[in-house]
Formats: sequence, C-alpha cells, structure tokens
Amino acid sequence: MQLLFFSSAFCEPCMKTRAVLDAASKLVPAAKIAELDVVKDSTEAERAGVRVTPTVVVLDAEDSEVFRAEGIPTLNQVLTALAKAV
Repeated sequence: MQLLFFSSAFCEPCMKTRAVLDAASKLVPAAKIAELDVVKDSTEAERAGVRVTPTVVVLDAEDSEVFRAEGIPTLNQVLTALAKAV
C-alpha cells in the first residue's frame, strides 16, 4: 500500500494534512507515504490528475487507486483507505 500526498510550499491545509498523515503513519507503520510537491513533481501530479492541494491518493498493491481526498482528510478516512488498500 502506498499513500501519495501532493502538496505545495505555501499551502496551510497541506500543513494540517501532514499532521494527519503523521498520525496515520504512527498507527500503520507499513504504509509508505510519499510527499510530492506539485511544482517540483509536476509530471507525477499531472499523471495523477491533481487539481488542488492538498490531494491524498491511496494505492493498493497493484497501484490501483482506492481513495482520493482533495482537501484535508480526517484520520479516520486515511485509516479506512489504508485498510482498503491491504
């Protein structure tokens, strides 16, 4: 399972999302979280169809999307998505 976190440098909601993902990673250490800057990683952001920051995408083992949140996800949403990705 992999979690992609698309952010931008001056995005206040991204800071709050970072805290949610930090909490999730402590509860699910097996989750691989990759933070991608939409400017520096524009190709990946375009490929993922990212329109706003923050955007969180959870992929299962086959790299199929099982969850997408545009805006700040709740911890429960992230944990549920990670469970679906297993």
